[in-house]
Amino acid sequence: MLALETDYPPMEAAPVDELPVGKEWQYEPKWDGFRCLAFRDGGTVTLMSKSGKLLTRYFPEIVDMVARLSLRQLILDGELLIDHGGVLDFDLLLQRIHPAASRIRKLSTEYPATYVVFDLLARGSKSMVREPLSARRRELEKLSLRFPADDQITLSPATADPKVAKHWFAMAGQGIDGVIAKRLDLPYQSGERTGMRKVKQIRTADCVVGGFRYASNSALVGSLLLGLYDKKGKLDHVGFLSSFRRDDRPALTRKLKTLIKPPGFTGKAPGGPSRWSGKRSMKWEPLAPKLVVEVTYDHWSGGRFRHGTSLVRWRPDKAPKQCTFDQLAHATASAHDLFAG
Repeated sequence: MLALETDYPPMEAAPVDELPVGKEWQYEPKWDGFRCLAFRDGGTVTLMSKSGKLLTRYFPEIVDMVARLSLRQLILDGELLIDHGGVLDFDLLLQRIHPAASRIRKLSTEYPATYVVFDLLARGSKSMVREPLSARRRELEKLSLRFPADDQITLSPATADPKVAKHWFAMAGQGIDGVIAKRLDLPYQSGERTGMRKVKQIRTADCVVGGFRYASNSALVGSLLLGLYDKKGKLDHVGFLSSFRRDDRPALTRKLKTLIKPPGFTGKAPGGPSRWSGKRSMKWEPLAPKLVVEVTYDHWSGGRFRHGTSLVRWRPDKAPKQCTFDQLAHATASAHDLFAG
């Protein structure tokens, strides 16, 4: 029997303006992929996303790889990545979330994924989550020496040197989107953000699409209405997104129409026309909270994005309920000069 259930929530990181410095901190690259916990119990391997969704069927090559490891029982925490021509490609990861098994098998052969491991939660039947990170890392490094050289499973680098972390941060955009700092003296804190910090090159937020508006004099979508969940579990309207390609609008409109369902926002809802909108209709269609999108933004105040946001990517790997205001609690003003001095 495994030491932990397969729905065990992973530890998360709180966004900060600056990475902490001190002997109690370890730094790691923040990978731009799918967070994944891998559970092996004898001949059974389960891959679980951060939101608690099964990834097992979408990454058969990773399942086979974990099944070949020397330990018959273990639980790993890491990130799924796909290298395409020397560049990590998030779009190829998204393509894996496909209903057709034949399509998944084809992609797993043409563009196999890599599993970058950065934590060990259980070894054999023994849980490691109460051990400090320093002990878990030592055991993980020992285990990694037995990773097959020809398999796409690898140990994520880690350092106690802020200068190395600065170098990783400068590489952001090339498969990593920032740096993570972890407390060496703390146990694995499932579902919590207290023991990890993250700094990203750009300010992003994962939002729920709670509604949409049609473009002026058009039957196609003009903008998406974004929401975040408050502490009471209510979905508040926080801004809008209209920076998607014109060619994508017909298919997106068809998809949105299938999700129309009141009330959309259960907390603060979009208001009526503002003095800036002129005669443009502010009518909006409510959606069931099913879609999650990652956006960039330049200014946050008063509980909303003050300007329009820009599309980064859709996030089918993330649960809508994970899109909370907490991720904006320490929004960074600028990350480019983070390590200056």
